[in-house]
Amino acid sequence: MSASDLPPLPPQFKAVQHVLRTAQELEKREPVVSYYCRLYAMQTGMKIDSKTPECRKFLCKLMDQLEAMKKQLGDNEAITQEIVGCAHVENYALKMFLYADNEDRAGRFHKNMIKSFYTASLLIDVLTVFGELTDENVQHRKYARWKATYIHNCLKNGETPESGPIGMEGEYYDENEEVGSPALPGQESQASSSALEPSNVPTSNYTGIHIPPGAHAPANTPAEVPHTTGVTSASIQPTPPDVPIVDPSLYNVQPAGELRLSPEDFARAQKYCKYAGSALQYEDVNTAVQNLQKALKLLTTGRE
Repeated sequence: MSASDLPPLPPQFKAVQHVLRTAQELEKREPVVSYYCRLYAMQTGMKIDSKTPECRKFLCKLMDQLEAMKKQLGDNEAITQEIVGCAHVENYALKMFLYADNEDRAGRFHKNMIKSFYTASLLIDVLTVFGELTDENVQHRKYARWKATYIHNCLKNGETPESGPIGMEGEYYDENEEVGSPALPGQESQASSSALEPSNVPTSNYTGIHIPPGAHAPANTPAEVPHTTGVTSASIQPTPPDVPIVDPSLYNVQPAGELRLSPEDFARAQKYCKYAGSALQYEDVNTAVQNLQKALKLLTTGRE
């Protein structure tokens, strides 16, 4: 069942239209991420309105989509185990964020990187299906959404954006606007695909925000949207990832005598191993090594 099988999106569900577009775009390339985007839209829609006929009809069709996808992906650990699914979505969101951040810091401004910043922020929203967001993810979501707005407005006004975090008043991205995404059925006239407008929320200063350097961005471009600013994919050269530094003290580590680990310790160690496995799917060696080191330290010392 594809997005074309959905009825027109009710006006009440406008807040989830872009995450549904993202699900549609990723359906073939990243079915797991697409599944959780739809699950997020489903849960959000249920909170907004599950009683009016048009909303109930839409939610029922969306539920049918989720059931069909779950059967199709039934043997995938990222669907059967939430901890793996969370790691998978989080790593993909980070991949998009770091790609856009890498382009930003290198002074390569184009619609592809704007879309990557914004989509990363949407996928961090999706992570709420697994529980409360970490402070780091909340920070990245705000920064990515603000950057998408700032860079778009600069390009639209013929100005050159400043790279990286800058000491200026930032405006948040309006969730009801986006860049260059295909419309869902029945939504062709409801949202502009060529303009980003700031919403009327308080501005914030991002001078002190810590954003990981873009040099760790994966080699492949995560968002496949047309380049309309004259920048071709051939001209975008990724920065080689840094070689991860392994803690020498872990080479010959031995479990401490009488070390007793709690069930929570085992769960955290398992989480780090799952995160590492998910990072390797994107050839993100640095993240994989960091998580494996955390797991090993926890299992041998009882401390993180």
